[in-house]
Amino acid sequence: MLRQVLHAGLRSSFHAIGRFVASHPVFFASAPVLLSVLLGASFSRYQVEADVENLLAPKHSLAKIEGNLVESLFPVNRSKHALYSDLQTPGRYGRVIVTSRKGSVLDPVHLDTVLKLHRRIYQMQVMVPPMGPNSFNYSFSYLCLPDDKNVCIIDDIIRAMEEIQLARAFNRSVPVLRYPITQLADGRQAYIGHQLGGVQSWGSSRAVMGARGEGVRSARALQLTYYLQARGGLMDQVANQWEKAFCAELQHFAALHPKLGLYPSTSSSLRTDFQFSSVLAHRPLLASLGVCGVLAVLCCSMRDCVRSKPWLGLLALLSITLSGLTAAGILNLTGATYNSTYLGIPFVMLGHGLFGSFEMLSSWRRTREDQHVKERVASVFEDVMLRFSGSTLLHLLTLGLAASPLTNMEAVRLFCRTAALAVAVGYVYTLSFYSSCLVFTGYLETGYRHGCFCRRVPKPDRLDSKPAWYRCLMHTRYQDETAHTPHAVAHTPTNPNLTLTRAAINPAALHGHAHAANSTHTHSDPHPQDSHLLLGCVRRCYGDWITNTYVKPFVVLLYLVYISFGLMGFLQVTQGSDPSALVAMDTATVLYTRAQQRYFSSYSPVIGFYIYESAPYWNTSVQRDLLEYAKGFQRISWLEAYLNYLSDRNQSTSQPRENFTRTLRHAFLREPRFTHFADDIIFAERGQGEEPDVAASRIFLVAKTTENKREEMSVLLDTLRRLSLTSRVRFLIFNPSFVYLDRYAAAVSSPLRHSLLAALFLLGLSSLAAVEPLVSVWLGLTLASVQFGVLGFMTLWGVELDCVSVLCLIAALGHSADCSGPLLCGFASGRGDSRTRWVRAALERHGVPSLQTLVCFAAALAPLGWVRSNLTRTLFRCLTLTAACSALHTLAFLPTLLTFLPPSKSRGRRQEGEGQIQEVECVEMNDSTRVVDQITTV
Repeated sequence: MLRQVLHAGLRSSFHAIGRFVASHPVFFASAPVLLSVLLGASFSRYQVEADVENLLAPKHSLAKIEGNLVESLFPVNRSKHALYSDLQTPGRYGRVIVTSRKGSVLDPVHLDTVLKLHRRIYQMQVMVPPMGPNSFNYSFSYLCLPDDKNVCIIDDIIRAMEEIQLARAFNRSVPVLRYPITQLADGRQAYIGHQLGGVQSWGSSRAVMGARGEGVRSARALQLTYYLQARGGLMDQVANQWEKAFCAELQHFAALHPKLGLYPSTSSSLRTDFQFSSVLAHRPLLASLGVCGVLAVLCCSMRDCVRSKPWLGLLALLSITLSGLTAAGILNLTGATYNSTYLGIPFVMLGHGLFGSFEMLSSWRRTREDQHVKERVASVFEDVMLRFSGSTLLHLLTLGLAASPLTNMEAVRLFCRTAALAVAVGYVYTLSFYSSCLVFTGYLETGYRHGCFCRRVPKPDRLDSKPAWYRCLMHTRYQDETAHTPHAVAHTPTNPNLTLTRAAINPAALHGHAHAANSTHTHSDPHPQDSHLLLGCVRRCYGDWITNTYVKPFVVLLYLVYISFGLMGFLQVTQGSDPSALVAMDTATVLYTRAQQRYFSSYSPVIGFYIYESAPYWNTSVQRDLLEYAKGFQRISWLEAYLNYLSDRNQSTSQPRENFTRTLRHAFLREPRFTHFADDIIFAERGQGEEPDVAASRIFLVAKTTENKREEMSVLLDTLRRLSLTSRVRFLIFNPSFVYLDRYAAAVSSPLRHSLLAALFLLGLSSLAAVEPLVSVWLGLTLASVQFGVLGFMTLWGVELDCVSVLCLIAALGHSADCSGPLLCGFASGRGDSRTRWVRAALERHGVPSLQTLVCFAAALAPLGWVRSNLTRTLFRCLTLTAACSALHTLAFLPTLLTFLPPSKSRGRRQEGEGQIQEVECVEMNDSTRVVDQITTV
């Protein structure tokens, strides 16, 4: 009872809203345009998101906390001897991978060229400001990170190459370069595994897989990093200009030396290349709008020039565009920033907005043409807006929950927040702007004017004298058909102002679709040949074919195949935590990442092993534990070197604390070859006259890896973290890549789970109040099936589960509800007759608008597939699969399954008097132009 009362109240409310909008069409058409123009002026405040790590990495993770602790203990500026490019990344840097197209980079010719490049970069100067009397030249020596001798810190491979070049110049024996740990001329051991790549040793013809200290025979690549320090606003500006000059210099140098390949990367490369996708997508988005506009016009056109409404297709796109402009203006005024993931928002708006527009147009064509425009618009609102409001609410709930603080991925949260705002504004503009446009086109139809050219169509007697092309252009049967009431047989009137009609009505039809309660809607077209092309195809061909008894088994088999392939892909879902997979193709970031994966994949990035509390290092058991933890890794460890130092001098490694610390400070760290270990130890003063304690320390570990480098790093992270929980020594491990790996799967999948649960909760709640319970059940199963299929097939198509694919999966919930919801409601609300008849009726009334939406949506996606960007490629594939899976469920799976699964059509069917015919006399009072009233007697 509550459901019926609430349903009737909502329909009556929308009927009143529709009449109000139809009474003030000028206001509702002009207000959205004016508001959009005013808010569009706020684009002077347009801002782009600069922190890509904040967008693509989990917002709350243990890795970020550990990174802050590491930075507080061992800041980059405190390192005075050596830096590891993949561990200690300061705010600004320039990096380049140099490869040899033929031979080894250690060959004399290539080695001299690389050192020449190093000197040119070292001497390169930038002028800030670019012009003016206050301009100054800044070189790398001014911007670099200095060591304890105030000399710029450079990579150890440069020192090793300079030693080799110097030995060759004086005809001395060339020092042996070992890999991955080599020994420099000053006796210091240096790890060069991240600086020398594609290495072959003397003992094997294949790439070295990590034998400690093997001699290097050849190397295909090397990596150089130049660290900058930004001490303030001016220095940050200078560093930014230096990075640009760095890339320009490398490009010029590569043109002069074609035998070498140069792949640069800077601290701003990821941000620039990530946002470059938006630049590349400008023209394809305009092309999408144009293609979608052409198809929308065709979908709104009919053979009958009076009933045809091609302008409504363009006006629907204009309504969506205005709503997007308004939402963007609101974001600008609130200080929000933009990023490339927002490229998916126009397609979310397009799918939802076109669904509402085509549903309203379809409902308009089912209204009685002899009614006043206001009544017809009110009837459209009563018929459509309840479903459209429900789908909008589903969009807002799924997107809103994903935009809540529960979401740990900032890119997902910002996208869903902006998309929810855009969908809400689009809903309001559909109720106001598009509805007022429907009113205007309704008056054109009433005035017997051409739907495209808006001029009055000549009378049939005058039209016969026109050329054939003109008669074809002005073809209409509107005037002939509106002279009679549908379903009626005319009788001779007894009064010139009265028309008496007699209709034959089946009583069972009175209990049909919910629209039958509305006297302004008709349910059959007396001239189907003049109806819309898609409607005619569905009515005469597709509806009969899909419900055919011999077709149903093949559709069920197709659904089983769909589920099987979806399960196959679901079991192979992989994480996409690499941020370089979301940037534009053929950019510096992509080329650099490919070169790094090709030449530097034998070893993991340098992992910092940080002991952040004071520990009894002099204790034998603690020493044994720490050595055991580092076993199996390539190590740069002060503790191991110190213990070997003591053993070489025949001193016990188990000494009292005072002796252990005194020897460490005054003997070991003063040796030239061990001086660099001073950066790895923090001493804490105790009392006066006592030796300080080792308050914190660090060692560096490098693991052997294979092709699945990121997966192995994730496993290594989990393993060492579990070990830290049981160890007596309090330690943590950190690498900047851990920020993207730590809890990435949970951070990415949680908003999708929340949105799906929110959708199911809304459907369950609505089934208690406004919707048939079985409709909610069917719609919930449809949403789950579409989600399962999109997730499985996108994996088979090579799409990983990253933040962009999750955005598409969240949007797929609302899109599938838009397509399938009206069909299910139309089928479930019917009573009497057979299931097949109501499936065909639901396809005619709601399947055609869904098909029109899917066709326009798919056509708008096509230009997006040509954009050379990984991000847009993921968007294209996921949204295409969303449209395809929604189309399969709406046009094939559901029409077939509903013919033999609940809900039943037997309830409410009258057993007595079935097939009885009742005569209904209708007395219509006509004025000189249109019908103004109707009196019915039985």
